[in-house]
Amino acid sequence: MEAPVYEESYLYRLRHSAAHLMAQALTELYPGIKLAIGPPIENGFYYDVDSSVPIREEDLTKIEVKMKELAKLDQRIVRIVAEDRDAARTKILEETTLGQGPEVAEYKLQLLEAVPDGQEISFYDQQRTDRAGVLHRFIDLCRGPHVDTTKEVKHFKLMSIAGAYWRGDVKNKQLTRIYGTAFETQEELETHLHNLEEARKRDHRILGRELGLFMFSPRVGPGLPLWLPKGATLRDTMVGFLKDEQLKRGYEPVVTPQIASIRLYEKSGHVITYKDKMFPFMEDEEKETYILKPMNCPFHIEIYQSQMRSYRDLPVRYAEFGTVHRYEQSGEVTGILRARGFTQDDAHLFVRPDQLLEEFIGVVDLMKTVLNRLGLKDFKARLGTKDPASDKYIGHDDNWTAATSAIEQACQKMGVDYFVSVGDAAFYGPKLDLIIKDALGRDWQMGTVQVDYNLPERFELEYIGEDSKPHRPIMIHRAPFGSLERMIGLLTEQYAGAFPFWLAPVQIAILPISDRHVDAAKELYLKLRDTHKLRVQVDERRETLGKKIREAQLQKVPYMLVLGDRDIEMGTVGVRSREDGDLGAMTLEAFIEKITPSR
Repeated sequence: MEAPVYEESYLYRLRHSAAHLMAQALTELYPGIKLAIGPPIENGFYYDVDSSVPIREEDLTKIEVKMKELAKLDQRIVRIVAEDRDAARTKILEETTLGQGPEVAEYKLQLLEAVPDGQEISFYDQQRTDRAGVLHRFIDLCRGPHVDTTKEVKHFKLMSIAGAYWRGDVKNKQLTRIYGTAFETQEELETHLHNLEEARKRDHRILGRELGLFMFSPRVGPGLPLWLPKGATLRDTMVGFLKDEQLKRGYEPVVTPQIASIRLYEKSGHVITYKDKMFPFMEDEEKETYILKPMNCPFHIEIYQSQMRSYRDLPVRYAEFGTVHRYEQSGEVTGILRARGFTQDDAHLFVRPDQLLEEFIGVVDLMKTVLNRLGLKDFKARLGTKDPASDKYIGHDDNWTAATSAIEQACQKMGVDYFVSVGDAAFYGPKLDLIIKDALGRDWQMGTVQVDYNLPERFELEYIGEDSKPHRPIMIHRAPFGSLERMIGLLTEQYAGAFPFWLAPVQIAILPISDRHVDAAKELYLKLRDTHKLRVQVDERRETLGKKIREAQLQKVPYMLVLGDRDIEMGTVGVRSREDGDLGAMTLEAFIEKITPSR
């Protein structure tokens, strides 16, 4: 089935009308204000304005009040189509300025000039007649669509104020951007606002710093995280889990360089299709140009091509935790969710055509296993296909059709529900993305698997078939985590930093009550670390037990073991759980048995 289109939904029209309602309120509250543009966006709407009077966060309440007053007037929202560009210009100057002079229409006139010749020019008129029979109108240049009346705009909230350059150009004037959101019901609005508050509490950038997972440094640069000991432990735990799972499934590890000659990426086609995401090229003393690695697949292709392959050798499965660097604009960088340097759990499979379906199913099964282990069980699949109207893709149509069909067959055979998203394919082939819904109901695109007929063709990859003739393998690209950074960022927010026991950087904190209990605590530490392979720390500071417990709780440590005179005498430990509090005294053996199912 096709993906639902937000731009065609009632919610999209509702938010568009909310933006216009806000613009109308602003013109009444701030005479002379210049309106620029106000579209719906993914989670709400905004309007950019140029105001001689500063608009501040504390002003949002009075703007909301005015919006509610205007909404209750049940103004009809009427679409008006201008006869031509001159008629549209006249309407802007005479009707949309509310008699305040042509300078108020500065930005609307610029928008009018940007409308292509032959395209319909429309306005939306919010109109009402008062008790005296006087017609009141608010007219805005807009292509729509909108709801029928302002009375439908009931459940909204203005969220924040920011600066925005006109048309996104830093050379232009900075305008005031007012963000808001709107929903069809009050319940949906309240849920959204609750989730935003929860999201602030769960922000991985804040928790990452508080829990000692990672940091950023202005001297290192944006989007380039520095992993601290606990964060490195978390990464190692995830890598170890996936490495073990891959080895069980016949993957072979490889390691490739951080830079490569430009010739490699010219051959793959990335220099043309991916150039904007690559960091500036480097040239050595011999005039050879090098590229900082943006992806791993061309390297794995070179390894495959380094020797003659028989049909008996396939499938070949190469896996690498390869760090790549991609240029994201500073405004796009979001902690470790969208970084400039990140590590992909990348693998490339080289398969015969008769193996494609089985191998694709195996990859999807691995991805589902990974997500289940991480506790991310609410996900859906998106099949990204080629946009026939775009020229960004490479390869023959027949190969695209075959690859898309293979993905659809695999999903049907596994009972995986999916939706089709035209234009979301990679430039070299269709792909299946797993979209995860987190604890706050937000969707995240994480693991991906792609079928590729084109790179094997570009690199002229071969294997010798049963007929002793050369044949072309098919490639499968896959990354269950997507990237370690993005997955850790998601998990940090999903669990609000309270990772499952098996994943927690510190699984157990041993808390000696006083100095005389420290030696016993260290002995227990070694036993848990060396014999039971647990991640343990001893808090031997001269602090009260209460403070040690509070701080371990703030650090989201799953279990705390308290050691005092009686515990040492009786051979027990006082067990406290992050979730359940004091569990009482128990022997070490009983404690190990208790935590074993979580490991």
